[in-house]
Amino acid sequence: MTTIVKIDGKAIQLDEFVRTLKLTGQFEALLEQFVRDRLAAMSARKAGIQVSEAEIQERCDQFRRVRGLHRASDTNRYLDAMRVSLEEFEAFITDSLYQEKMLAKVCSEQAALGYFKLNSPKFDSIEVSHIVLDSEAKAKEMVAVLGDDPDSFDEMAREHSIADTREQGGVIGKVLRGSLRADVEAKVFNATTGDLLGPFASGDRTAFEIFLVNAKNSARLDEDTAVEVRRLLREDWFRARAQEHVIEAN
Repeated sequence: MTTIVKIDGKAIQLDEFVRTLKLTGQFEALLEQFVRDRLAAMSARKAGIQVSEAEIQERCDQFRRVRGLHRASDTNRYLDAMRVSLEEFEAFITDSLYQEKMLAKVCSEQAALGYFKLNSPKFDSIEVSHIVLDSEAKAKEMVAVLGDDPDSFDEMAREHSIADTREQGGVIGKVLRGSLRADVEAKVFNATTGDLLGPFASGDRTAFEIFLVNAKNSARLDEDTAVEVRRLLREDWFRARAQEHVIEAN
């Protein structure tokens, strides 16, 4: 049994801590991130990526500065309190550098540009507003009102929408493909600027949504899109790496 903390002298054991993480739904995410970090470090070594002693020392120094560990004795006390040896600490720092270098290579500017060129339609975007109502009758009546007076969309959203966006006049803003329900997305992305679409019923028919297409934007590799491209590159890379190993959770 391993004690990780005491409360009023009562020991909390490691297995109790892990059980709590599992029951609160936090364990799976932590484990997944741990596995990803290990896969990245392993792949970096396999790919021949190098981490220098100078880089390790610089990262160790940065770690200490952030935590106010200005002297060697401060660091030793900190590691002792964490029950981490100096060798384990250096291994952690080294692995973190391997992980970063591997993912930097996976998500390089050249890789991001290549992925974008191959998948550019995926990054088309639209700018939309919506109104959400709690009955189909209200939604159909709203569509009729907006059909007669399209410019009143902002006002109608503020007065009648039950969505959190009502204070913004129903404005959702920029939406990429994959951000909307499939049946809604197909119609919204095929619409033209100014089109009014809906109402679309939620699965349980407790909400009915009306969309106004404010603008359509062809894909371009701006900052927001680059962030999404790098995320997708990482996800694709991790999926491929996971298939190369036998990963079992106990």
